Amino acid sequence: MELEENSLKNSVGEYAWFAMSATFGRELKAKDFLEKEDVECFIPMKYEIIKDRKQGKTRKLVPAIHNLLFVHTTKERIQALKTGLSYLQYLTKPLDGRNIPIIVPDNQMQQFITVCNTYDDKLVYLAPDEINIEKGTPVKIVGSAFDGVEGIFVTVNKRRKKQVVVQVQGIAAVMIAKFTDGYLQVLY
Repeated sequence: MELEENSLKNSVGEYAWFAMSATFGRELKAKDFLEKEDVECFIPMKYEIIKDRKQGKTRKLVPAIHNLLFVHTTKERIQALKTGLSYLQYLTKPLDGRNIPIIVPDNQMQQFITVCNTYDDKLVYLAPDEINIEKGTPVKIVGSAFDGVEGIFVTVNKRRKKQVVVQVQGIAAVMIAKFTDGYLQVLY
């Protein structure tokens, strides 16, 4: 609901976070192009062990969710820039018989970026259908590297323990599998 309302509220010249797809794994290429045009972008990244015959095993930062990027600009600017990038597409949501671009609320985006930018090995990226947020409890993490992050304390995929999940509604979520030196404050 919140995404649909935000998509309609985005007026001319107003900055917003657009959820976008860059087909065939070209999200980093799209990000490089957009950043050269002074457009803020975000791609959730994670470390992965890459095996190479010459160098052996190396740890490399790679996209955590393939083809996904978030672009922070005006609708007019992204429309103009995307004409030169045929592989860059809006993620859309049906509304009143038409598909509208998904706009992510600033607060959701900031929470998501905060968690993703820790590059914690224990983060687990989830598709929206892997969690049932309605059955969870809203919480805020106090202390640890995730201090101030708000999420939902919920059971994910029948795991034994409940985990804190931070989501970008309808697009992706990241589960904080473990945090130390902190505690949860229940939000109402």
